[in-house]
Amino acid sequence: MTTLGLLALGLAALAAGYLLGRLHRREAPLSQSAEAADERLAWALWGSGDSFWIWDLKSDRLKSAGAESSLGFGSDFAVNGKEWRDRYVHRDDLARVLSAIERHVRGEAEHYEAEYRLRDAKNQWVWVRARGRIVARDEDGTPRTMAGTYRVAEQARAIEALRRTSEAVIQHMLEGVAITDLSYHFVSANPAFLKLTGYTSEELLAQSSTILDSTQHSAQFYRDMRKELDERGAWSGEMWQRRRSGDDFLAWLQIAEVLSPEGQRTNFVAVLADVTDRKRAEQRLRYLAHFDALTGLPNRAFLRHRLRQKIEGGGSTRFALLFMDLDRFKHVNDSLGHAAGDELLRQAARRLTHVVGNKENLARFGGDEFTVIVSGDVNAEMVENLCAEILDSFAGPLLVDGQEVAISPSIGIAYYPDQGRTLDELLRNADAAMYEAKARGRNTYRVYSARLAEDASDRTRMETALRKSLDRDELRLVYQPKLSLRSGRITGAEALLRWRSAELGHVPPSKFIPMAEETGLILPLGEWALRQALSQARAWKDAGMPEIRIAVNVSSVQLTRGGYAELVKNVLENMGLSPGWLEIELTESALMADPKRASATIADLRALGVKVAIDDFGTGYSSLSYLRGLAIDTVKIDKSFVDGIEHNVDDEVLTSTIVLMAHSLGLSVVAEGVETEQQLTFLRGENCDEVQGYWLARPLEAEACRTFVFDYRMPKGLVLAGAR
Repeated sequence: MTTLGLLALGLAALAAGYLLGRLHRREAPLSQSAEAADERLAWALWGSGDSFWIWDLKSDRLKSAGAESSLGFGSDFAVNGKEWRDRYVHRDDLARVLSAIERHVRGEAEHYEAEYRLRDAKNQWVWVRARGRIVARDEDGTPRTMAGTYRVAEQARAIEALRRTSEAVIQHMLEGVAITDLSYHFVSANPAFLKLTGYTSEELLAQSSTILDSTQHSAQFYRDMRKELDERGAWSGEMWQRRRSGDDFLAWLQIAEVLSPEGQRTNFVAVLADVTDRKRAEQRLRYLAHFDALTGLPNRAFLRHRLRQKIEGGGSTRFALLFMDLDRFKHVNDSLGHAAGDELLRQAARRLTHVVGNKENLARFGGDEFTVIVSGDVNAEMVENLCAEILDSFAGPLLVDGQEVAISPSIGIAYYPDQGRTLDELLRNADAAMYEAKARGRNTYRVYSARLAEDASDRTRMETALRKSLDRDELRLVYQPKLSLRSGRITGAEALLRWRSAELGHVPPSKFIPMAEETGLILPLGEWALRQALSQARAWKDAGMPEIRIAVNVSSVQLTRGGYAELVKNVLENMGLSPGWLEIELTESALMADPKRASATIADLRALGVKVAIDDFGTGYSSLSYLRGLAIDTVKIDKSFVDGIEHNVDDEVLTSTIVLMAHSLGLSVVAEGVETEQQLTFLRGENCDEVQGYWLARPLEAEACRTFVFDYRMPKGLVLAGAR
């Protein structure tokens, strides 16, 4: 029991003894000395904040003194025990109170003590804390009288509840909390603090807080911190701390003084949080804000920051911006998958870094676009030499998933301030120059000129219009017939895509097809062309046309995206056509973009019964022996060779060789671009199987083509090709 409690209990016993004496000696009037003692007792009780009670166990009657100051009752408040139990003690607390009294009466407790709710004069429940003991017994030892004190405990209970709550909060906080004395020795610590530091409570207590000091801070740092804490009574900030294991962690630490009621400093309380992971995350976010996670190069935001610094801080100091794009990267990415595309970008970044050197001058602008800032003594020769080195660095193939991939950059060059005085203008003009490099055949560089700005604007307009072409019904197919030099009949027709834009007028395929491939629009356009061609074939069949092969061109993007053979199968079935109505034409570049996937798609098409032809043969890198492994049906000799038949012996020899070797591999041969009878005669003499070109017919509208097929007769005097 506390000293205060013993004092209160002693006062209660003294008061009880005195008042009992008064109760049992009513016949004697109070003397002056007794009255003085009574007054001193009243003052003592008042000073302690307690009220006095006495309980006559024989008559079961309670009296209270001082109740008017605590519960609002009069000074002579009295009540019988039953009424006290039934009315004044809260029923939820009564059993506990009576149990405490009985334990004392039985001698099991030195005194009675209980905390319970008592009804006050305003009929409200008030928490009180009562203490007492037996102060008189009968001759046989039976308890006759109990006396004691009570006090209103509302505030004390609130303070105690707050203390318990605070203690529970501290015990369950995720942050570490520790208390030290004024010499910075630990007095207590919560579980989180022990977990953060790795110490047990026994190991930590009485230890100096210097055991947590890290060598990442100087001794002077800690001296300065503790000096500020001594002077100001508080300190907060980030600090490296050392665990029991010896590992360091970055902490956010707040330390504040603890003051006594008199305002004297008694302790320091410290709140500790491990912010190592958060700091790493913040550093990662800052890194990602300025660097590309895939390649490790500075990103677009960093590039713009660097350009802004150079433009705003360098005045008219000349520098060059190179804007480059990896040629046909989208095709590779679509065919090999995004993981392979990511690896290709990483390898491209390494090659660029090897050439450029300073990573701060190199950035990944986005996708497959990279930029280089060329500073220093900038001149055209120096910049163009750097571009040549970059192009040379991509001369060898990149190895992706065990497969060699040939890829090259197209580079645009813009100079500050000559070709752009603002950041956006410089980027826009370098980008325009890059597109000019692509238009010039890729794998080259071009310097910006005023004309390129117009071209870039035209390109943007064209791309926007092309995206709307299907919805606007601006596309159509025309058909160019093919003639068999063996039967003299029209055996097929190539479906050719045409576009007449409401904004741009007639746009040649040589312009919009490459753009469609670069932007991915070739996928919806190609599917539309397939469906439209087979729909027309269905109409021709219904009109009584004999079966001919409708050749549909397929780009590398369509071929390598996957699922093309399934698309063909579904469209044929929906149209109710046999596979003999369709022929797929592929370019050599489409085959070489992803030979493995191309081979698988061709095999699937052949399994459907669809014929497969290689278009523009001789202009790419494939060979006839390679084509044999693809199991194709037809080789189409490019128009450039046919054009030279009349005046170029080399073209005649090449054409003859292609026909001979193709026949030896079991392939049929179609000559494209036949325009003169002399060309036809030569091809017929070399046993070419079919011809296509203006000599036979220009591309025709659907109805005109149907009529041409029905009405065509071989001109008199022309001899059919002989047997092989």
